[in-house]
Amino acid sequence: MKMTTTANVRVRKRSLSAVCPNCGNGELVEDRTRGERICVSCGSVLAHGMADTGPEWRAFSREERDLRARTGAPMSLRRADKGLSTVIGWGNKDANGRSLGGKGRTAIYRMRKWQIRSQTHDSKQRNLKLAMSELDRLSSQLGIPNSIRETAAHIYRKALDKRLVRGQSIDGIVAASIYLSCRIHVAPRQLAEIASVAKVDKKGLGMSVRRILRGTGIRVPVPSAITLIPRISSDLGLKGRTVTRAASIIDDARRVGVTDGKAPAGIAGAALYISCILENDRRTQREISNAASVTEVTIRNRYKDLVRKLGIEMDFTQ
Repeated sequence: MKMTTTANVRVRKRSLSAVCPNCGNGELVEDRTRGERICVSCGSVLAHGMADTGPEWRAFSREERDLRARTGAPMSLRRADKGLSTVIGWGNKDANGRSLGGKGRTAIYRMRKWQIRSQTHDSKQRNLKLAMSELDRLSSQLGIPNSIRETAAHIYRKALDKRLVRGQSIDGIVAASIYLSCRIHVAPRQLAEIASVAKVDKKGLGMSVRRILRGTGIRVPVPSAITLIPRISSDLGLKGRTVTRAASIIDDARRVGVTDGKAPAGIAGAALYISCILENDRRTQREISNAASVTEVTIRNRYKDLVRKLGIEMDFTQ
């Protein structure tokens, strides 16, 4: 049963156990404030006085909610131990804030030492700690959301289990995992863009990507020029109609086969250049090539192909 949560109202999608007996509609709303279940179609109250399964306390800010919550952080693949290990702080104080005596300090020091040893004695754990730290650094610089980070951590763990990291640069495998994760989530980043902030060059990054694909069997969608349009246009600050027209140009080019065998970034940049001229939202070839991470020569060549194959009439007098 699929459930969508919005504020204090939860909407239940159609299932065998969530159907209105009066009208047969499968979309029901649970109002947790009033404890009622209501049919969206006919407005019938199907249940009332429902038990509140939430916490008994109230919080009015995120900080207050975190302080009152009695559960820990959720599991995350971005942490070497998945967030399941205990943490012994470095302060020599007890739960009441009082300083520990000599025996207490000795005992806590011994426990802290063995905890560190237990976490870092395994080579796999040491590898994961270094890799997850690098993954967080790259993701922060690239502005990548948490969902893509989790997938990248999952890809890296699979590569580690398949022994693909052995003899390779950890930084290169981490950067390749981020690149593949972006493609899986249809939020593609180019190799040159990731290589610019990673500790590996573009050629080495490409080799790491191919190594992961061959060794893990991960299925990654083929990159498309149209998926690059939003990011490039956002960097250029283009108008909405310019972006829409560039997308339609790419659709037409794909139908006639102009995009076959061409780099998606070059096609996206050329389509945006044409659209900027047609919509009088001018940007130079240099500006577009910098945003698309391709050369100006590539933009000119793809521009000529699109204009010739699609029969677009350009007016440079506007």
